[in-house]
Amino acid sequence: MLRRRRDPPLSYSERLSAVDASFLEIEDQGTHMHVAVVLIFDAAPLTLENGGLDIERVRTFIASRLHRIPRYRERLTRIPVDGQPAWVEDENFNLHYHVRHTSLPQPGDVRLLKRLAGRIMSQQLDRGKPLWEMWIVEGLEGGRFAVITKVHHCMVDGIAGVDVLMLLMRRSPDASIEEPPAWFPRPRPSPGVLLAEEAVRRVRRPLNLARRATKALREPSSAVASVWESVSAVGEALDAGMRSAPNTPLNPPHIGPHRRFDWIRFDLDAVKEVRSRLGGTINDVVLATVAGAVGRFLRGRGVGTARLDFRAMVPVSTRVAAERGRFGNRVAMLLARLPINEPDPRERLRRVSETTAGLKHSKQVLGAELIEEIGDWLGTAIVTGSVRLAARIRAYNMVVTNVPGPRVPLYLLGAPLLETYPMVPLFSNQALGIALFSYHGGLYWGFNADWDRVPDLHELVEMLVLEFDELRKAAAAESSEQATAAARGVVSVG
Repeated sequence: MLRRRRDPPLSYSERLSAVDASFLEIEDQGTHMHVAVVLIFDAAPLTLENGGLDIERVRTFIASRLHRIPRYRERLTRIPVDGQPAWVEDENFNLHYHVRHTSLPQPGDVRLLKRLAGRIMSQQLDRGKPLWEMWIVEGLEGGRFAVITKVHHCMVDGIAGVDVLMLLMRRSPDASIEEPPAWFPRPRPSPGVLLAEEAVRRVRRPLNLARRATKALREPSSAVASVWESVSAVGEALDAGMRSAPNTPLNPPHIGPHRRFDWIRFDLDAVKEVRSRLGGTINDVVLATVAGAVGRFLRGRGVGTARLDFRAMVPVSTRVAAERGRFGNRVAMLLARLPINEPDPRERLRRVSETTAGLKHSKQVLGAELIEEIGDWLGTAIVTGSVRLAARIRAYNMVVTNVPGPRVPLYLLGAPLLETYPMVPLFSNQALGIALFSYHGGLYWGFNADWDRVPDLHELVEMLVLEFDELRKAAAAESSEQATAAARGVVSVG
């Protein structure tokens, strides 16, 4: 491995934010807090004469990109006294441990790949090493291979994950490998240095607060308004998370460590067509489809849905343009009520759109950001405690996260990326989570579920397809009605 030499070698550490650290603290044997994605490629450009995959070339390429992703060569340590986690460079980093090679048994069908993905996602990451793994899987039918990547949630959110993907891929089939800069790990700071750095950080927080107070004294009226807005926002965010969602078969008291993973692809243009005909956003169409499928699924299990206040937690990125490329989490969690008992797909979408529009005008995002800032100041326990409390009282029934990806095709050493299916982790009483990723004309759904609690996951996926078909029919009917009205010379008003 080539190494970067520094003279003199300065020690390095970086404290995790309160939100990032909370994903470490809430992890247990059943709750694995890693995000993941299954990428499927055309294998031809990387196939050797013997028919196998050129894994060494893949490893060499990944090694050549790691200087662009420094967190991938860093591991966790703990700051003395308060025990807060921090990043340090891993002096024993070994790429072969992280980039793993396996093959599917024949016939190598997609069912076997899904089973392998579920098994990989059932295993926690080693806290003593950089918190990521990449499994290169050959033998997939149709002349393809897969890459299953999992990264701890304390390192990335959805947008940061897209940034990493763009660093590991190319926008052209260029198969060249750049010579990476030499790398040498900076020493881990001594306990005394870690403690001193933390003391300095804590001293700076009150100084920053004093600067804000001085500015507020110059503009008292705007300061009062700002304080009131902040208090109101925190109150609104806390209130949203303090009300229990209903108990359903998807919300057992605890989940086990084993996962099953399923997926499906929608044509993105078809989703956009529904949006343009019936209104709302792409994410509204997604949530309306989920609401219809979950309603069908629960009723199929004998659950009455007429009065169920079913809620989805919908992460919203708060990452500004200047923060693109940085690791860590910059998200706010919004709680959206899903009309799972609404039989009319058009009305269901209208109600979802009304709900999400209200959330956009609420102060939940600002409140979540302020709680995070308070946690960074006073300690991780503030954020971790709120996350655990929300889980204990079951503030929501499931997570539905939709991350926009690149619209152009991507390549790994000339091998075109064909499909990409994301995975969101499950919280302690969440037996199902849904993640979506848009890429090159497709909307890719990944369903992560507890192995024992949701053995019928495939049925939910089938119901999702049926519900989207109902939305498409409603959109076609709307288009037909508009065409008929236009032919009769009727002008729509309102």
